[in-house]
Amino acid sequence: MWELLKVDKYFLRVNGKKHQIKTDGAKPLLWVLREDLNLTGSKFGCGFGICGACTVHIDGKAVRTCILAVSEADGKNIITIEGLSKEGDHPLQKAWIAENVPQCGYCQAGQIMQAAELLEHNSTPTDEEIDKAMKKNLCRCGTYLRIRRAIHRASKTLKKAKLDE
Repeated sequence: MWELLKVDKYFLRVNGKKHQIKTDGAKPLLWVLREDLNLTGSKFGCGFGICGACTVHIDGKAVRTCILAVSEADGKNIITIEGLSKEGDHPLQKAWIAENVPQCGYCQAGQIMQAAELLEHNSTPTDEEIDKAMKKNLCRCGTYLRIRRAIHRASKTLKKAKLDE
């Protein structure tokens, strides 16, 4: 799908594994993840960084990969939805299921990755803080109230886990 213009080598650490990618530096990271590394959890939604379906963590920050050139990710630590937890049992993933968040499911990987960044920096967010953090992630099915409930549920689970440590 991506026509190569100028091939260079890029080094990425994705979900804890080192990868050397030979590609055009302008190629969006989303397509490197999906086509070159076969990590298809992040989705193409808009191509403008507006919808959030392509969100991953880069060095701990939620980033839109459809507008980020692979050259800008060179040497960075990237976590995709596949790398959020080894068994798919991150508290957010469990809360998403418990709250029946997904309808079509298309945006959910991006939603979860955005929520994970929120909880990393704010372990007990208010409704307003959740809404502010999540406002750039669009859900065509309109499951925003379920998303908020799931984030609160995951927050409680994470808080309990820290107390149990």
